[in-house]
Amino acid sequence: MNLRPRHLTESIKSDCRHFLGDKPCRFHKSEGVKCSSCTYYRPIKTRILIIKLGAMGDVLRTTSILPTLRDHFVEPHLTWITRKESLDLLKNNSFLDSVLETDAETLARLQVETFDLVINPETSKESAALASIAKSKRKEGFGLSPKGSVFPYHPRARELFLTGLFDDIKKQNKKTYEELVCELSGLPYRQIPPILSLTGGEIRNGEEFLIRNRLTKKKPIVGINTGGGTRWPMKRWTNEGFFRLAKKLMKQRRVQVLLFGGPAESEINRHISAQFGRNGIDTGCLNPPRQFASLLNLCDVLVTGDSLALHIGLALRKRMVVLLGPTSATEIDLYGLGTKVTADMDCLCCYRQACDISPNCMESISVDAVYQSVKEQLQSIDT
Repeated sequence: MNLRPRHLTESIKSDCRHFLGDKPCRFHKSEGVKCSSCTYYRPIKTRILIIKLGAMGDVLRTTSILPTLRDHFVEPHLTWITRKESLDLLKNNSFLDSVLETDAETLARLQVETFDLVINPETSKESAALASIAKSKRKEGFGLSPKGSVFPYHPRARELFLTGLFDDIKKQNKKTYEELVCELSGLPYRQIPPILSLTGGEIRNGEEFLIRNRLTKKKPIVGINTGGGTRWPMKRWTNEGFFRLAKKLMKQRRVQVLLFGGPAESEINRHISAQFGRNGIDTGCLNPPRQFASLLNLCDVLVTGDSLALHIGLALRKRMVVLLGPTSATEIDLYGLGTKVTADMDCLCCYRQACDISPNCMESISVDAVYQSVKEQLQSIDT
């Protein structure tokens, strides 16, 4: 005779992708359904872990592999581990089932959970160590040896491994970053831009910014990102170049300019904005990532260097003019959304922190060349 209360015999389908374990799933909360009769039941067939911790822009551009993973495997459950500062970039991503921060809880879970596939496309020792800790019969990308050396799990990861070790091989590379990541992951390459999904509220916040600043959608909006990050200071264009470009755009094209940047660009952005009044608006240099994205979303064309703004702009399908010098132009895929502007110099893609050549590669990019590229992108929108 079964003396257990009836509700304690309720069947549980813990293999469902919607199962949370510590709280009701969203369908039980919204409709009151339970596992035994739930029509939303979707069993997980393949558990995949992606580890990408590096710069925020690199994290975002790696999301381009997610649709391929979703299509390539049967009912995959996708978990992504990243650092705290990149969590917001992965928020609201419909391809991801779980996003974990690199903290004690995640380390504890890696001691217990098992995966069918682990992908770590990053050669940092931290990410390689996490890949080595994770429990899986199949691992792609890079791990960490007991002696503390990063190594490729498979020969197909060797090409990306070598581009990070030797400058001459980096320069000779003819593949985009996305191609290299698909290759090391054993995936077919599909030319898919990064994934960033703004909410309706975030899109409205951007539109409210237009209203507050008395801007209009009747005139094209060109975003100028004066920032370039802190790791490679040489990849940033000159203050004089940004100023003259803004002046030329507003004089000759009658466009509205929005200025973007990080804390280091607050002074130059204020200076440019003060010169041009209502047609050159400083969007602020302390915006969190998703607010930054909601403002970039206002642009018809975005001018930027190799930075987070580049990858957000591509994810938002904006027309792009990208200024490149010391970092690899080959590795950046614009997905047919714009053009790259580089100087005619043999020493490009040097990844140097400082340069004794004057003018250097970024100083050699002319305002006229950038202006002409912006003009072409604006014309492509008109047609």
